Amino acid sequence: MIPTFIRSYEAAAKIEGRRIVAFADRANGSTITTAASNTEASLGVCDSMGAPAGGMCDVHRAGLLPVILGGTVEAGDPLTSDASGAAIKAVAAAGTSIRIIGFADEPGIAGDLCETFLSPGFLHEA
Repeated sequence: MIPTFIRSYEAAAKIEGRRIVAFADRANGSTITTAASNTEASLGVCDSMGAPAGGMCDVHRAGLLPVILGGTVEAGDPLTSDASGAAIKAVAAAGTSIRIIGFADEPGIAGDLCETFLSPGFLHEA
């Protein structure tokens, strides 16, 4: 097993396992929810258990771990969230910035678990 940085947060709503998560209330920072777009401040990937609303959810903030894919990716692709917290290839439109959660460590298609190197950041297209 490859060590990761894990922190627990309260789930504001039900979170499925291996999904990208974001703060539910950025001003408070104490609860999380499933990320729903490529512009949300994604903070990590929940563990395989996920969490019920009000339950505690372990979130991997760094390291190498699997995430559910929402589309086709190739090894090395930057990844962002789709509307259901699944990872998709990050592609910024001209003049925009989007949030990324990290990089695919292997290729995959929608529904696959893809090993991902977590490295949150931005992807900007001039």
